[in-house]
Amino acid sequence: MNLHLKQGPLYLQVKDILKERIITGRYAKNELIPPEPELEREFGVSKITIRKAVEQLVQEGYVEKRSGIGTTVLDNHAVSKLSKGQRFSEYLLEEGYMLQKQLIDVSIVTADLHAIKAFGKRAYCIERLYTLNDKPYIHFKHYISGDIDLPNNRDYFTHSLYEILYEQGVRFHRFKDEFGVAVPDEKIAELLQIEQQPLLHRERFSYDLGERLIEYSVAFYNTAVHKYIVNLNV
Repeated sequence: MNLHLKQGPLYLQVKDILKERIITGRYAKNELIPPEPELEREFGVSKITIRKAVEQLVQEGYVEKRSGIGTTVLDNHAVSKLSKGQRFSEYLLEEGYMLQKQLIDVSIVTADLHAIKAFGKRAYCIERLYTLNDKPYIHFKHYISGDIDLPNNRDYFTHSLYEILYEQGVRFHRFKDEFGVAVPDEKIAELLQIEQQPLLHRERFSYDLGERLIEYSVAFYNTAVHKYIVNLNV
């Protein structure tokens, strides 16, 4: 498998691929992932790179390393634990869809929106486009507190944003989602390759253990490509 340095550190790329395999069930819960020499050959990287990738998965609670046994999958849910329900992105991956993230822009904005005034004077704005089987599907704008030290490497933002925040020491306590219908602006409609029209609109408020607002996001879903689905575990 070919990895590219332009997409970020190799160990993080390996980690993300292994994590996706865990989430989608390719590496099942309570089973062993392939041994390090096999992963070295598959990815064409060093033993140190594989070990760093696995150590990240250990720290995030996905796997456990035991001497003489190997590395066992402990948990197949994403770190963010958004609710007792299954994450929508996980559902799409499990159903065999190809879901990809494209970074549009990363910028610093003044926190003048009512929703993010809690961030103080400034906030990060991360704009991304999700494609589903190569079709523009979801447009996101994430606003992150300026107090968080985000990576300077733009390539990081093609990875899970919640994983990036987790690596920065953020531990989420709760998420609040508000759904409605709204018409995106002309730029967003162009990115989604549609005419301006009412779309499913979601606002998310993400709070840490101290009940501080850490992330506020706005998303537009082109449900003509795929409906928004919620799976709840009972």
